Amino acid sequence: MVEIRDVTPRDGLQSERTVTPAERAALGVALADAGLRDIEVASFVSPKAVPSMAGADEVVRELGARATTRWWALVPNRRGVELARQTGIDALTLTISASDGYSQKNVNRSTDDALAGLTDIVAAAEGTELDAVVSCAFGSPFEDVTVGSVAAVVDRARSSGVHRVTLADTTGAATPRRVGLVLAAVRGEVGLHLHDTRGTALANALAGLDAGVTRFDTSVGGLGGSPFAPGAGGNLATEDLVLVLEDSGIDTGVDLDALIQIAEHLGDLVGHRVPGRTAAAGALPRFDTT
Repeated sequence: MVEIRDVTPRDGLQSERTVTPAERAALGVALADAGLRDIEVASFVSPKAVPSMAGADEVVRELGARATTRWWALVPNRRGVELARQTGIDALTLTISASDGYSQKNVNRSTDDALAGLTDIVAAAEGTELDAVVSCAFGSPFEDVTVGSVAAVVDRARSSGVHRVTLADTTGAATPRRVGLVLAAVRGEVGLHLHDTRGTALANALAGLDAGVTRFDTSVGGLGGSPFAPGAGGNLATEDLVLVLEDSGIDTGVDLDALIQIAEHLGDLVGHRVPGRTAAAGALPRFDTT
């Protein structure tokens, strides 16, 4: 079974024009209705740093509990964990970077300092599921990243007590070869958070799938990208991955037609056409294999 965590309401919208908390909550509901069981809906960061994510508490509270859906939120530090838990959020993500330069840009801390603070964040989470997302796991525009340095960051994150780790291709530097090398080095279960800066996201997802990865982060329409990473492209499009998985005989439980409709709505919401290819071309025509 492949687990898709859709990050449209958070990562997908963080670099776009402001979308109201009510609209972000409605988007979360639409994604859940389409069959997605894991959805990252908010970011408990300073609204001064990321104005588009203001009102995170309103988003989560408006969504409420849903038996078949796990709502996720990004937290940068202990205070973010405390604020998120007050809303009753189901699960949390936090960012640790394999690139010291990106870590300074993103959270104003070195990678070592961020890793040292993980234990405190885990304690504050008090058992709430916590996913450490390792940014720039396949390359960074700020300095050289090695397979060994990524593996070391993953080892330290795991030893802090986080429940799981996800490798993020923040700037779209990954290729199937790099994905294979990093996965072999980190060993154990990890997820992939892929960006399509160079048009390689879907190929990288399939390389990960072949290597045993079963967790993927995606965004409808391919929206997203870090405001702190120059030239970063959008996420792997949810509907692109769903289309390929379903055509490969892997049941995702997600309604592709509903995703395409959501992608059309997103274009109106953000004021421009979304980059996802399936959103533009539509579902596959029928094809008889006999």
